[in-house]
Amino acid sequence: MIDQTTSPSPIVKLSIRSATPLALVIAVFVFFAGHNRPGGGFAAGLLIGAVLVLRSVAGFPLPFRAIPLLATGTIVAAAVAVAPMFWGDVFLDQIVIERTLPLLGKVKSGSALIFDIGVTLIVSGLVVAVLDGFRADHLATPPPAMPNDKANTGNTKTQSNS
Repeated sequence: MIDQTTSPSPIVKLSIRSATPLALVIAVFVFFAGHNRPGGGFAAGLLIGAVLVLRSVAGFPLPFRAIPLLATGTIVAAAVAVAPMFWGDVFLDQIVIERTLPLLGKVKSGSALIFDIGVTLIVSGLVVAVLDGFRADHLATPPPAMPNDKANTGNTKTQSNS
């Protein structure tokens, strides 16, 4: 059984705080590598969600709420999906832009990258919604002070010798 009267270990907090930037860098890599290899917006959203879960279990507060993430992600994904229809193209048609940059060489990007941003926001928002459903915000607050049983019972009797 888990003892919920104590806060998480300082070692656990430090470990998760130290691992968070590395996990977010990996999420960014998976996000950008997803067009040519496995990964993309969904996998990056799951990695960001895993970071949020670990941070909430360690007692850190969630940095944002679920509704703004879900709404923003849905608006971005829907706008990218519908936008080509305004120019007479089909639904979810992709526009690819290719440029040659001085240090990076030939770089290709397109509307699928923006769509993946929306997917990442939706998946991260769903993880935050699940954490809210499980009341994970209580993990980040310090536990209430437990009253001393003997001092607060009011049943103490004093005996007098009269």
